Amino acid sequence: MKVKMEKATQNLENDHQHIIKLIDVMEMMVKLPEPNISHLEEVVNLIRQFADGLHHAKEENLLFPLMAEKGFSTQQGPVAVMLMDHEQGRGYVKNMAENIQLYKNGQLDSLGLIYSNMLGYAELLKNHIAKENNVLFRMADNVFTSENQQSLLDQFTAIDAGTENGISGEEYIHRIEILSNQYIKSN
Repeated sequence: MKVKMEKATQNLENDHQHIIKLIDVMEMMVKLPEPNISHLEEVVNLIRQFADGLHHAKEENLLFPLMAEKGFSTQQGPVAVMLMDHEQGRGYVKNMAENIQLYKNGQLDSLGLIYSNMLGYAELLKNHIAKENNVLFRMADNVFTSENQQSLLDQFTAIDAGTENGISGEEYIHRIEILSNQYIKSN
């Protein structure tokens, strides 16, 4: 049964749960001496398509501009920090992708760089998500009207349904679950 969301920030926090699950997978992958290259590539794709492409797009294209309308600066303060984190995360993912290609081309020493970038991304995103869930989203909730919340939530729901890029948020979540089932042992 799906929970009815009252606030747009709940939608983003729900995304965070799945991104954390992907981070958990990454932290298990880096313990392997011999990686599954297709799984590494799937992690990069999921970050680019779900965490960055879908989730960060909701924040950067919709949430942050509305926060700016409510007086939050995009040049300094919490929103600016989140934007810098997004850019830093993209750098880690770019390095992961480049080093996966090098590894596939026989440069086996690039595995250490893949793993160090995965861990850097994981640490960045854990801290980033904590800042958003506990600080930024609460600030947004305090200044958004119920109409603002509903408008954002409607737009987020449309994005999640795949109306923007043809692939639904549910499909990305399913792909994260598949990886999680392979790397995370149930208790």
